Order: sequence, then C-alpha cells, then structure tokens
Amino acid sequence: MFNRIVATAAGAGIVAGLLLTGVQHLQVTPLIRTAETYEAAAQAAPAAAQAHEHADEHEHAHEHEHAGAQEHEQAAASAHEHGGEEHRHGGWEPAPGGERLFYTILANISMAVGYALLLAAALTLRGKPVDWRGGLLWGGAAYLVFFVAPALGLPPELPGTEAAPVVARQSWWIATAGATAAALALLAWGRHWGLKVAALALVVTPHLVGAPQPAVHGAVAPAALAREFIVASAVANAAFWLALGALTGWLHARLDRTN
Repeated sequence: MFNRIVATAAGAGIVAGLLLTGVQHLQVTPLIRTAETYEAAAQAAPAAAQAHEHADEHEHAHEHEHAGAQEHEQAAASAHEHGGEEHRHGGWEPAPGGERLFYTILANISMAVGYALLLAAALTLRGKPVDWRGGLLWGGAAYLVFFVAPALGLPPELPGTEAAPVVARQSWWIATAGATAAALALLAWGRHWGLKVAALALVVTPHLVGAPQPAVHGAVAPAALAREFIVASAVANAAFWLALGALTGWLHARLDRTN
C-alpha cells in the first residue's frame, strides 16, 4: 500500500508539476516580469534623488575640499548601491533564464508530489474504487480548498505589493484550507442536517475573522496588471489541480489492478 501511494504520487506529481510550469511560463511569468520592472523603477527613484542631492552638495562644496568630497561621494554611492541590491533581492535568488526555470520546475514538482501524496493517501483510506473521473472530482475539491478559499482573503500578489507579515498570512491560509477541507467532507459524507450547518459555519468563519492585512495598502504595479495576475494564477492552479487529481486517480486505479 505504501509503495502504491508513493508511486502514484511520484508519477502524478512530476507530470502535473511540469504542466504547471508550462502554464505559468505562458500566462503567469510574463506578468511577474512586468511587475518586477515597475518594482525596480520604484526602487531606483529614491537612489536617483539621493544621487542628485549629493551632486548639488558637491557643486557647492569648497574647491580645496573637492578631492575629499568626491571620495566621500563615491563611497556613499557604492554603499547605497550595495544596500539597494540587498533590498531588491533580499539575498540570493536564481538568475533569469535557464537557472530560474530550473528552480521553478524543481519547486513545482516538489510541491506537486507533496500534494499528490495527500490525494493518494486520501483515496487509499477512502477504500473505494476510483478512476480518473473520480480523481478529477478530488482535484476540483482540492482546488477549492488550497486555492479558491484562501484566495478570497489573500489573492495572489505581484512583486512590489504591500502585504501583512508572513507568519500571520501563513497561519490564516492554513486555518482557511483546513476549515474548507473539513466543510467539504461534512457536506459530502455527513448525513445529519446539523453537520451541513456546521460545514457552512466552517466555510464562512475564516472570512468573517478576516485575512491579515498590511498596515498600509499599496502596490507599484497598475491595478489592471494585478487583476490580470489573479485571473492567470486562478487558471494555472485550476489546470494544475484538475490534472493532478485525474492523474492521481488514474495511476491509483492502474496500480491497484496491477497489484
């Protein structure tokens, strides 16, 4: 049983991860790159203003202090440039092109295999025959749990968008996904009307509490680009989850027949 779960998750995860990478490359990545140009321009503006201010100070300095002032300005500019690079990148990140694509594929496949393990384990514990159609339904449910419900409070964000602290957002995301999963289980398999009411309460409670918000809302990218990014992310995630569900169901049934 364990080997079947792992084999199913590996096969479905690799294919679905590659599919997600392809869809992202066509629809999502160009929008991120566009947003990064806005972010870079916004970060360059203060540097240009500071350089202009230094130039004015240098112009009005005494002539006999020219050499010392010039040396100080160069050191300040170098320090500012170094600090700007650290602020922009926040540490190491893969270079654009092949390196960035490689790490994107690696991250997507790792994530897909992890989610496929959850789906395969759930199908096994369910103990009923399933094919790709049943897996498609499970994938659709997972799409609601892991993307749609959290995105209602925390929609996908472009680079340069103000956001609440990471820990607060992650905690709310986990609570929302867990509550939505429990609600779907109660709606699908609960027989008593009280369980249906509890399911509805679970669905709405995280949104009544509200997702964590930044102290000041703001974004450097245009609002139209942000809306386009949300739609593109929703389409990419839908393709990913439906493919992952169908592949997991198909491989689960195939390996079950083989064994």
